[in-house]
Amino acid sequence: MKTMVKWFGILKWVGLLGLPIYISNHPIWKLFWYFWLFGALEFLFKLPIMIQSLQQLWAVVFIPIRYHPIPDKDTFHPKVNYSLPFRGKWVVVNGGVTKEMSHSWGIHPQRYAYDFLKLDQEGKSHTGDEKTLENYYCYGEEILAPAEGKVIKVSDKYEDAHIIGKGKVDPLAKNLSGNYVIIQHEEEEFSLLAHLQSGSILVQEGEWVDRFQVIGKCGNSGNTSEPHLHFQIQNTKSFIFSVGLPISFQDIRIEKTINYNLFDQRKGKAEVINSKEYQYIQRGDTVWNESYF
Repeated sequence: MKTMVKWFGILKWVGLLGLPIYISNHPIWKLFWYFWLFGALEFLFKLPIMIQSLQQLWAVVFIPIRYHPIPDKDTFHPKVNYSLPFRGKWVVVNGGVTKEMSHSWGIHPQRYAYDFLKLDQEGKSHTGDEKTLENYYCYGEEILAPAEGKVIKVSDKYEDAHIIGKGKVDPLAKNLSGNYVIIQHEEEEFSLLAHLQSGSILVQEGEWVDRFQVIGKCGNSGNTSEPHLHFQIQNTKSFIFSVGLPISFQDIRIEKTINYNLFDQRKGKAEVINSKEYQYIQRGDTVWNESYF
């Protein structure tokens, strides 16, 4: 199916050859013009993601009005210090508390989000065939609650997306975040753990969870190019219409990742951002829980 959708996206451009239809009634131009119908089919298959993307665009306008001023690392004082939501050493491949390192600075809920996965010493996230989910080091790894709280929302209805390769996402993905769990830790502090493995979620809405409790497994569901964990703290339970909050961690260890540049060629200026009160992380860091290795 994904190959068919890919071809829909390619064939629609043949419709450009039909532009002379405006100056000629020759049947060949009409034939070419009909190729735009492939674009309509592509649109229908991608409609769920497009709707969520449009909601995100509306949120770009709505959120600064509703929640002015937007919290940042200098003005926001978290009520909870969080643990990393996994065992062992993982790598931050997206995220930080500065604009330069941000996961998605212009998308307010994801401004301080993080993407985590595992890398080997050659800077690879997998072994063998890159299109096989089970070959990724983080795939199927247990995901933990980052702090105690109440499970507010659970979604576990999406299959793991296929690996396309070259950083591309599965065109058949039906949801941006895929399978996820949202936990309320304080009145305006909610954690979102997304792209979880299909059928792996172990908690239910309304359930109280403890710090480090297993809630599911790392997967590749949703709008994602390869298995990883998307983690963010937000001020409401809404994935779209919320404000992302800087995440302060407790009792974690941080080191620079060996050969990280082999995985990610983006340039970014690292800066000292930790203080005695708050502990932050950023892209390129290898991180783990000091007390739960």
